[in-house]
Amino acid sequence: MPKDRRQAAHRVRVEAAELARERTHPKHEANPDEQRYAPAHYAMSFTKGLEHDPGLGVVAQPADFENFRFCIDEGFIEPFTSRVRVPEDQSELKCRRRQWEAPTAGVVYDLEGPDAQAVTMPPAPELGSAELAFEMAEVYELALIRDIPFTKFSDGQATQELTDAIGRLNHHEYAQKGYPGRKRKTDVAGKLTDQNVFRGSSPGVEKGPYLSQFLWVGSGQPDKGLISYGAQRINQKVPIATPHVDHMQIWDDWLQVQNGFDVNHCGHGENNKECSKGQELTDDIAGDNRFIYTPRDLATYVHFDALYQAYLNATLILLGMGTPFDPGFASLSGMRDMYNPAKGSSIDRNAGGFALYGPPHILTLVTEVATRALKAVRFQKFNNHLRLRPEALAARVAKAADLDACFPSLCSAFTDFRAQVGKTVAVVEKFNDDAVESKTALLPMAFAEGSPMHPTYGAGHATVAGACTTIVKAFFDTGTVLGHLDTDDPCADGKFGFFHKIKSANYYIPVDEGKKLDIQSTTCPLTLEGELNKLAANISIGRNMAGVHYFSDYYDSLRMGEEIAIGMLEEQALCYPTDDFVLSLPTFDDKQVRIGRK
Repeated sequence: MPKDRRQAAHRVRVEAAELARERTHPKHEANPDEQRYAPAHYAMSFTKGLEHDPGLGVVAQPADFENFRFCIDEGFIEPFTSRVRVPEDQSELKCRRRQWEAPTAGVVYDLEGPDAQAVTMPPAPELGSAELAFEMAEVYELALIRDIPFTKFSDGQATQELTDAIGRLNHHEYAQKGYPGRKRKTDVAGKLTDQNVFRGSSPGVEKGPYLSQFLWVGSGQPDKGLISYGAQRINQKVPIATPHVDHMQIWDDWLQVQNGFDVNHCGHGENNKECSKGQELTDDIAGDNRFIYTPRDLATYVHFDALYQAYLNATLILLGMGTPFDPGFASLSGMRDMYNPAKGSSIDRNAGGFALYGPPHILTLVTEVATRALKAVRFQKFNNHLRLRPEALAARVAKAADLDACFPSLCSAFTDFRAQVGKTVAVVEKFNDDAVESKTALLPMAFAEGSPMHPTYGAGHATVAGACTTIVKAFFDTGTVLGHLDTDDPCADGKFGFFHKIKSANYYIPVDEGKKLDIQSTTCPLTLEGELNKLAANISIGRNMAGVHYFSDYYDSLRMGEEIAIGMLEEQALCYPTDDFVLSLPTFDDKQVRIGRK
């Protein structure tokens, strides 16, 4: 028997390996901007951490970027220290240097799920395209409305600032074309509105409040926002970031950050030795907590989160609410609290799920998939696209005339691009002038250090969002709707959550400037599928609200993460040889995927 089991285990491993090998390995393609703008010191590539020309903002020595690119392609960690020249802080600040984050992670291997290089993303929008101009204008507009409450992102509730931002975006060339390629939620006329603007692209994201319920409610008493985590509680409230405080709006500040200096840890004597471990809250935090209420609050959440954090929380909330599992395997999990055996909804079994088909199984997978997603997206970031961050593209807008004058081969590429985003840039320049007396087109950043030390495309948060959310969709019944349970069981009277049959459709929103949650009634219930899609979009686009990503980073990364999770689930299904095990999940593009061994 031990020998037979050993051979069977080997057979399953081989079968999984064959499944992985037979998947189509795609061709990785990037847009032509790296080579096209190489004569202009690689002006459209990620160069953060290298030395930059203080006048133009592009990398000072093209050879520095070329060495950086060579080290990426070589795939070893040590040469980034010995072969790449980095600047020293010559200012009085004496800031620490920041490190490039895991530039070689895309060359390692995993034993489950698609290989990091077996998935890909299409070329990012290139300079000169209407799409890039629109999504840069969108990032600018998001920076301008960081302190508007999310409750204003609803039909008829928009402030004048939000209405003006929507108007500028709707008059953009790309909006007039109907968003070819990467689709956005619009009204029937193809326009952005206060209900759909800055939302994601998948089913349900435009319904109800801007934020997913999973970023507000708790698992026991939803209005308290407390999630049961064993004997402990996770509080959904976040530290309040100081309103109307932005960063990198002055050229010298931008340059210091772009050269790779950690402006959060500059020369303060002994204090410079503090906070050297982990990620600490910065001086931007006002000191109090509230439910996520503004884009700046959401930016704070995604500044310090543990990447899979929101999806782990969502799973704990769903388990605590007693949300039905996928009908394809619900009976295997012993869902006696969720399906009433007396009414014939399930079989009253003596064996239930725990390590298999139960909460620990789901909680493990929803976090485990994140590491696969991060390795795959690192290959796209560094080895494939090397796309510059919005903060750098904004600097190209600010210095457009100087760049085109210095590099005649550009043929006015940057002044043309500036004209494409001109309506928004004019507002940004006034915004910066009012705030810091610096009339520049630099992007006001939510974080003092700006973006992380890795390229923008794909987005780590969005890839993890796609992967983790797909796991949650696979295990729970996404056709359930949110509200108070309709039941004859007096013990479940008043129970709030996602169910097949509800007495009333409800959801929660923050009131009193985010101090508490208030329940609302609706005639159109929110679905579990929609709220999970919304959660993935919120976390991903929350990074755009901080100024560190574009819409295409969210859009394509989300779908790559979904592909990674589906591949991992396919290999998982090979390991369950006895009972029928079928998962059915809706994709971000409104299709259905079935996985199992039935």
